[in-house]
Formats: sequence, C-alpha cells, structure tokens
Amino acid sequence: MQKTVKIADRNIGAGFPCFIIAEMSGNHNMDYDRAREIIRAAKWAGADAVKLQTYTADTITLDSRKPYFWTGSDSLWSGMTLHDLYEKAYTPWEWQPKLKKLADEEGILLFSSPFDVSSVDFLEQMDVPAYKIASYEINDIPLLKKAAGTGKPILLSTGIADMADIELALKTCQEEGNDQVILLKCTSEYPASYGQMNLKMIPHMRETFQCITGLSDHSLGDEIALAAVALGANVVEKHFTLDPNDGGVDAAFSMGKQEWKAMVERIRHIEQAFGRVSYALTRRQQEEKQRSRSLFSCADIKAGDRFTKDNIRSVRPGMGLHTKYFDVILGKRARRDIAYGEPLQMGDIEWP
Repeated sequence: MQKTVKIADRNIGAGFPCFIIAEMSGNHNMDYDRAREIIRAAKWAGADAVKLQTYTADTITLDSRKPYFWTGSDSLWSGMTLHDLYEKAYTPWEWQPKLKKLADEEGILLFSSPFDVSSVDFLEQMDVPAYKIASYEINDIPLLKKAAGTGKPILLSTGIADMADIELALKTCQEEGNDQVILLKCTSEYPASYGQMNLKMIPHMRETFQCITGLSDHSLGDEIALAAVALGANVVEKHFTLDPNDGGVDAAFSMGKQEWKAMVERIRHIEQAFGRVSYALTRRQQEEKQRSRSLFSCADIKAGDRFTKDNIRSVRPGMGLHTKYFDVILGKRARRDIAYGEPLQMGDIEWP
C-alpha cells in the first residue's frame, strides 16, 4: 500500500493531518477579483489547497442542441445544454497562472482538475503540484495517461465509477509508473443526499485498493465531512464560496467561508481526539481513579467482629480495598476497631 503521498510539502496519509481542499469551481461567477478573494478567504478559513477546474466549453463537450447534450430535467442546471453550462462555469485560462501566483504568495497550494490532455499541458506550464481527475473523467484513459505520466500525485474521484472503472483507472496510472494515487469517495448528486453517501466505502476502498482514501463532498453542511474524517479519510474536498447567497452555478451545494472555517476547526478537533492506542493512564486519569469505587466500612466495626454485607460496602471514592475482595472478606474478622466511613485495608483483616 502507498503509505504516504506528498503534494508539494504536504504529507498525506495515516498519521498526518487531513488534507482539506477548497474547490472553487464556478463560484468565481466569472469575476476575476472574486476568484482572487476566494483564494484569500480559503487561506483564512484553514484550507490546505484551492482547486480550480481547467477546461473550456469546447474542450469538455460539443456545441450541439441535440438531445444528448441537454442537462437532465431533474438537474440543478435543467434547461441548459452542456455547452451553455460550461460556458458559464469555466475558469478563464488566462486567470489561472495569475491565481497560482497569488496562492503561492498567500501560502496556500493551488492545483486543478484537467478535463483533456491540452489542459494538462497548460497546467504543467504552471507547475501545479497535483492533478484531480473528476468523477465523470475517471473513464477518460488518454487523460489519465497524460496526467499520471507527469509523475505528480493523482486524486481520483469515484462518484460514477464501479469496481471495474476504479481498477482500470489505477492500472492506467500504474502503467505510467505512477502509484501516487488517492481515491476520493464521491456521490455525484448536486447537492448530494445523506442517504446516498455510503461513507463505509472510504475504509473499504483503502483496504481493497491499498490506496490512501478521502472524500469529495457535495452534501450540505459539514456533518458528512466530519464523519468521513472519523472513518479515516485523509483528504476532504468541498466546494467553497464566499457566501452561497451570492449565487452562481455551484452556490446551491457550496459552503461559505464562515461555515468552512468552523468545519476545519472541527476536523482538527477530531484529529486531536484520535490520540493513540494505549491503556496506560495519564497522570490526570490516575488522579481521577481515586474517585472510583472501593471497600469502606458502612457501620462501626469492633475488633473481632465479622465483616458482613451490613457493615462493608462498595462506594466512592477509591481509597480502600479493591471491590474484587468483597466476597473474599465476608465472614472474616476485623483485626482492629474500624469506625464508620473508613477505607478498608489488607491489614484490617484477620487471615487464616
């Protein structure tokens, strides 16, 4: 199993902090200054990286009004052709090197999802540190070969992939000499419903494919991301915007900067709580153990009296004999006078 994948200076894998990606997508609303503000806001909110999408309407689909090229009637973008949608959502290529430079200055990583081989060539000139392959491109073998052939880490989203699709995608990357692959569990609904998330896939994919795994999340709120981290997700990707009320093609399933900051803080708290496997008690726990149960006298006991259920009890605190001795000492005699409310000790008992 690939234990660690390194994106720029960040180690990703078990034992390292979750790598949290802010997906800009079309949330710039075709406003360059807004795109710059999103990068700064993502840094402020605690994201490790900002991800762009690199395509044009013509590199991702055909400008056709035939039935095949319309979005579904139940889609968030119903009534649009694919070409119309992507014309509205794409990130102008002339922005992207400038956004990469800004991200470098702000101290946040920036990479992208290429959608065809020309996108990879373009992004290589920008020297992005990794590539994300979107769910609907996981079966684009020429694209996978091109991206994997760069030798850079590949994040594969699995939203519409079955077992055979994932196996073929991994095999394609490996044949290009690239085993730096991270699989992202994804539900390709916008927004994604909680009942379709199937987060148990995250540890299952890790074991099945011997890969680092994470989550590409289109659900509302942060509950799913938090649960994924608790299940061992090493990467979380979520659509990021300044404020969902600003509108835009992806606003309905994107998280605003205030929510995002709170999510990152909760993820970091969960990571702190993971701790380690140890049954040894900390100093504080040892102190608290003194407040546990032990054997005390619950009546005045004279020397020579027998211990009975009426004169000894298991109570808090833990200053007396362990409760495991309760049945052992019943019927035995006291070696000294013991007042009500005293902890019992071994020396208080006459042993045969």
